[in-house]
Amino acid sequence: MKPQIAVLAMTILATGCGKPAEENKPTSPDTSALAPKVAPPVAKKVPHKMEIHGHERVDPYYWMRDDSRSDPEMLAHLEAENSYVDQIMQHTKPLQDALYEEMVGRLEKDKSSVPVKVRGYWYYSRYESDGEYPIHARKKGSLEAAEEVLLNVNTLAEGQSYFNVAQTAVSPNNALLAYPEDTVGRRIYTIRFKDLNTGELLDDQLENAEGTAVWANDNQTVFYINKDPQTLLGYQVKRHKLGTPQSEDEVVYEEKDNTFYTFISKSRDGSMVYIHHYSTLVKGVSALDADTPNGEFQPLHPLEPKHEYFVQKLGEEFFIQTNWQAENFRLMKANAETVSDKSQWAEVIPHRENVLLEDFTTFEGRLAVVERAEGQSALRIIGLSNEDDFEVGFNDPVYQLSLSRNPEVSSDAVRISYSSLTTPNTIYDANLLTGDLKLLKQDKVLGDFDRTRYQAEGIRITARDGKEIPVSLVYRKDLFKKDGSHPMLQYGYGSYGNTIDPVFIPSIFSLLDRGFVFSIAHIRGSQKLGRPWYEDGKMFNKKNTFTDFIDVTKGLVEQKYAASDKVFASGGSAGGLLMGAVVNMEPELYRGITAKVPFVDVVTTMLDESIPLTVNEYDEWGNPNNKESYDYMLSYSPYDQVKAQDYPSMLVTTGLHDSQVQYFEPMKWVAKLRDLKTDENQLLFHTNMEAGHGGSSGRFRRNKERALEYAFYLDLLGEGQLESRAVDTKQ
Repeated sequence: MKPQIAVLAMTILATGCGKPAEENKPTSPDTSALAPKVAPPVAKKVPHKMEIHGHERVDPYYWMRDDSRSDPEMLAHLEAENSYVDQIMQHTKPLQDALYEEMVGRLEKDKSSVPVKVRGYWYYSRYESDGEYPIHARKKGSLEAAEEVLLNVNTLAEGQSYFNVAQTAVSPNNALLAYPEDTVGRRIYTIRFKDLNTGELLDDQLENAEGTAVWANDNQTVFYINKDPQTLLGYQVKRHKLGTPQSEDEVVYEEKDNTFYTFISKSRDGSMVYIHHYSTLVKGVSALDADTPNGEFQPLHPLEPKHEYFVQKLGEEFFIQTNWQAENFRLMKANAETVSDKSQWAEVIPHRENVLLEDFTTFEGRLAVVERAEGQSALRIIGLSNEDDFEVGFNDPVYQLSLSRNPEVSSDAVRISYSSLTTPNTIYDANLLTGDLKLLKQDKVLGDFDRTRYQAEGIRITARDGKEIPVSLVYRKDLFKKDGSHPMLQYGYGSYGNTIDPVFIPSIFSLLDRGFVFSIAHIRGSQKLGRPWYEDGKMFNKKNTFTDFIDVTKGLVEQKYAASDKVFASGGSAGGLLMGAVVNMEPELYRGITAKVPFVDVVTTMLDESIPLTVNEYDEWGNPNNKESYDYMLSYSPYDQVKAQDYPSMLVTTGLHDSQVQYFEPMKWVAKLRDLKTDENQLLFHTNMEAGHGGSSGRFRRNKERALEYAFYLDLLGEGQLESRAVDTKQ
């Protein structure tokens, strides 16, 4: 299901592989034959009847759900599945080790972020060579000043199998640090406070919180979000005064509509605290003067059906990104007197039918805007008091572009983050007057990496209904021939309007160096081609997402980017639903599938309001309490549509403490697949017993999971694909 706002994007990139169709067996030896003949775990069946709209379903694996995650029989079955994976994949252990060493060998060990200046301090994070976690630090006045370590997450994580620090927040007087920590992976945080002058921790601890704290300007009041312990929905904004018990914290806002998410932030000038009201179809903001923390939040503009707006403050004006009479959004402005009445807003950037307004930020006299046209984002600089308006250019054929941290409105440059399938993540300052780019930092890729060895492309594949689907591709030039001989990994997501742009993925080069083509199918359900592209891939149009992915597979094979018997597909979360749907529909297309934390039991989950993040999703998938939605969702729900047929080899992964897609969805799905599938292909199910939706914490250890995934399908391809074609960097 939906990750909160940011979505998983490429960090949860899953990969898979398996057996080809019978008529397309590989000619190279299949080393998976070395796997021992071990019987897979067989789950017991306990019929559980569910009836609605006069239709009955029987779920024999409903018993696997245990919200306490303590049932001995359930845990024993997960452990048995993990043991089965270990046994089946034992012969690939040397390959997994080699892949892991390749992946971590590319990582910059002492990596640091570009410092950002806030209230006279330069803030940054850095890694020590062997550290799994970052060190948050600052320097006062200049970058030559002595370093002050705010938080060493490695020290905090000692003895923890999982550890995550979310968004840190320094008080306006620069003296106190609030930091949320999660030791389970369920995204339920405890907010702690540190005195930056003494280094001592305060006694205050805010339990059961979201991962954000916002300071009022008195340096004593903190706003945070309390979570519902059952649904995990952040629904109450609370006010905490340092030195008082949490039990005395006052609820300053409670969201009564459980279709909304709630978030908090602070305006860039520090003058206002914001509450963001966020549902699929309605978005808006309430605000409070940060100098009067005991006041009441007031909506900047009333929430309205199907109206989405976002706000940034510049001086006494509000700039408003809105879809009011603008499907692809437009930019308006208002002052404190007119912001509550949209009929009085003044237009700054008009709506354009073929251009999506993605993001913007404000500066004194200038706007920096990220727009998307023909599937590609661009940076546009606009003068507020004149006709000055220009676009900043980039060279890669396909790339990812986003605004980075820009805390100071007086800056003469906008900071942006840029990367592509062949360009490591790069931070630029773009001059607001000239557009000239100043390179601040580009991630180092260690080892023999040379970006000129690789070629990226952006192409279109025609879907069955005539729509042109954008596809991003990358391969190694000296190994690639467009002759239909290559293995290919195809990735997709296609939900929530989340666009998976072609970013740099260090681990993927372990595949490219073995002759793989990597492709991203920008299917409907994203906003790659604007807001209509999203609308055409959700609710009663959801099946377009699945057929688009299938049609991209067929098109890439037809155009000879890939061998028909060597296509692998990958997706996670809602992308895992995509994987489940396509293997039910056309399993013969794929040599193998990896589905990571897959949302596959769509109907049962969406009928149960006690499951985290269900009601919020009604406008994405539909509400199955309505018969029309029930029938449509049932027709594609991967768990409900499993049938007696051959399936490709599959590797399914989850986390026991997943807060987004509960562990029992993939657990049930695998059990049902095992019971009904008619092939002898591998079906492996691995559960990280110590993590949640994002997998392992730590920058190195998560590559262990990727190494397992890559080894899974490299093993199935055979000996000819196992060795990396590394080249001498002196060539």
